[in-house]
Amino acid sequence: MTGIVDAHHHVWDLSVRDQDWITGPELAPIRRDFTLDDLAPDARAAGVTATVLVQTVTVAEETPEFLALAGRSDLVAGVVGWTDLTTPGVADELDRLRALPGGEHLVGIRHQVQGEPDPEWLLRPDVRRGLAAVARQDLVYDLVVLPHQLPACVQAARNHPELTFVLDHLGKPPIASGALEPWRTDVRALAALPNTHCKLSGLVTEADWKRWTVEDLRPYADTVLAAFGPERVLFGSDWPVCTLAASYEQVLDSARALVGGADENVFAGTARRVYLSRVGGRNSRT
Repeated sequence: MTGIVDAHHHVWDLSVRDQDWITGPELAPIRRDFTLDDLAPDARAAGVTATVLVQTVTVAEETPEFLALAGRSDLVAGVVGWTDLTTPGVADELDRLRALPGGEHLVGIRHQVQGEPDPEWLLRPDVRRGLAAVARQDLVYDLVVLPHQLPACVQAARNHPELTFVLDHLGKPPIASGALEPWRTDVRALAALPNTHCKLSGLVTEADWKRWTVEDLRPYADTVLAAFGPERVLFGSDWPVCTLAASYEQVLDSARALVGGADENVFAGTARRVYLSRVGGRNSRT
């Protein structure tokens, strides 16, 4: 393996903007700035040579900042940003983002669907128009959803076979409770569609933060590895959110234990095919 790709992490600077989702005493440990300078030592020590920086808030200014950051970084190779999929001008906005400094690093779009009260938000006509625009740009669409929203993800992937979907954090299964259904059935239905992938990420923060073990995570990891296959699964640290429950090293070690070793696909190959092949724009893919 030439180097690990961390396909999911964040950064934020509270002096630039608030992260309004970081509330309450449980999240207090991450209510501070987290920068690439904070991440880089742990990532490098773990053998990570490239990362994908993922949006945190639904604020239009964040994505241009992340693109500029990627343009200056020798670690961040791709950015999954945010734009309003429901606006009629979404195609023009995607063109504008790609023309910005660092715009060649835009590889995907994400929206916090998990916060939408409508469980079928992804199926709304205005959202479908936006997803079609994302597909025309040859960008990925990241799904950050809760388990009850997985059926809509399945239908969205059927509606847009030309669009590559990546499920973040396994769809946030209820690891702390140990329940598998209906999450397992729904995630298998998603995996049955060839234009879908799944990030092996976010497991430790869906488990009991203080008492989790690798065996607590295993039924969920085994489900996605069997359903998607390693060639459609990709590792993500979810740093710094993961630090609520584990260090960067612990997250990576647990992923290796769940996969059964340093699988080339999970830890590099899938992310390179899905995300990093898109760096440089629509004409960069081979």
